[in-house]
Amino acid sequence: MLTGIDPLLSGELLLALDQMGHGDSLVIADANFPARRLGTGHVVSLAGASAPAVARAIFTVFPVDPVEPISLMQSTADRLPVQDELVATVPSHLVENARQVGRHEFYELAREAAVIVQSGDSRPYANLIVHKAGINR
Repeated sequence: MLTGIDPLLSGELLLALDQMGHGDSLVIADANFPARRLGTGHVVSLAGASAPAVARAIFTVFPVDPVEPISLMQSTADRLPVQDELVATVPSHLVENARQVGRHEFYELAREAAVIVQSGDSRPYANLIVHKAGINR
């Protein structure tokens, strides 16, 4: 057992995140997202957690690229409360880069993702794409 690591971060997920390279994309998706159909990379299921909870846990260990835009799946209305919750998990200086893309464009972006983490969130449009930053050690 590790200490100081969010319990949602399984060994499988930590390994997948660690193996991502600079610029690789990560999708955090809701339960309705076709992750297995679209995921050409690694797909990890966290069926017992909401998408914002998954995002909060991941962002404790995952450096988000400050240059690449954060992508949300565009809903049929204005930004939904679950999307506001997702954006709130991203480091605050990156929020201005958040953009909404149509469902089919989001799916195309997701096909290129190195990792898709599918949450158990049943709320529609609880989907986010971020890119991994490089780390200067």
